[in-house]
Amino acid sequence: MTSAAPYDLVVTQATLDDWPVIAGWAGAEGWNPGVSDGPAFFTQDPAGFFLGRIDGEPVSAISVVNYGPDYAFLGCYLVRPDLRGHGHGLTTWKTALAHAGERTVGLDGVVAQQDNYRQSGFELAYRTIRFTGAAPLGEPSDGVRPAGPADLAAITSYDGACWPADRPRFLAEWLTGPGHRAFVRHDGARVTGYGVLRPGRDSLRIGPLFADTAEDARALFAALAAEAAGREVAIDVPEPNKAGIALAEAAGLRASFETARMYTGPVRAHAQDRVFGVTTLELG
Repeated sequence: MTSAAPYDLVVTQATLDDWPVIAGWAGAEGWNPGVSDGPAFFTQDPAGFFLGRIDGEPVSAISVVNYGPDYAFLGCYLVRPDLRGHGHGLTTWKTALAHAGERTVGLDGVVAQQDNYRQSGFELAYRTIRFTGAAPLGEPSDGVRPAGPADLAAITSYDGACWPADRPRFLAEWLTGPGHRAFVRHDGARVTGYGVLRPGRDSLRIGPLFADTAEDARALFAALAAEAAGREVAIDVPEPNKAGIALAEAAGLRASFETARMYTGPVRAHAQDRVFGVTTLELG
């Protein structure tokens, strides 16, 4: 099996039933995937997940999830450790990337692979830093409350201003998934931010954390931290958001991992300064 050539590999679309295999590999890499991410991922683009198999046995994976006509996001790029170095990853990559068509594609990749991604047309936009540690104890701030069904439209609109594409199907599942806790901040007239806490394999995950100001972000973070009740949390903060870095550091979290946000072309204008925490490295 270890001598299998790339032409022995058969790459086909994966289904939600295959997600435990992909998530298991991601967990083994220390990526700490959310334990209930799968349904939200597949709701966004059921045709955007791929597995490479040899003799029917999964050996590689990737996702290329489409968001509308202009943007796609690549993630879950994995090859089983005992079969690396045989070209299976590149074959899987090329097969799946065609799913994006002419869309600009984004990814959050490990920094060591930047040069390889550049060869496929990706250019560095910025780094993202993962911060982890015990959630600080405290009380939620005024203006923050759990998000409910009546908030979905306002949150979806707010999210669209903070992200390169609209993703209503994804958000409808993400805000209400098993174990997910969503909070919104409202100033009495409009949403000024929202955040989600969800269970992960190694720690609770915060993402997204989108907010108008550092004060809004701190208020939402306090609510999410209170929900975590002192347990380990992780949040991925874009390095250009210095207020987001300061928020994580002030909470006693430590930098533990970094990725490179890269794009193949231009993306829709969005309020990057509102992104205090990335939704998920797998789907952006």
